[in-house]
Amino acid sequence: MAKKERPSFEEALEKLEKIVEKLSDEEITLEKSVELYEEGLKLSRICSETLEQATLKIEQIEKSSKKDSDEA
Repeated sequence: MAKKERPSFEEALEKLEKIVEKLSDEEITLEKSVELYEEGLKLSRICSETLEQATLKIEQIEKSSKKDSDEA
């Protein structure tokens, strides 16, 4: 069985927002709440990892840019 494709940051964030809305529903069952919470944690990790990778890349670009301007 093929592994699920990892959603983009935007897709994960959108799904996470929908989960938060569903969890706000007072009529949601405990079982469904736990299921949504688990899915939300996974999506939150994806968003955090994506942001961390973007931050590292930006830092590398800035270091490279600074190094290039110092050499000029």
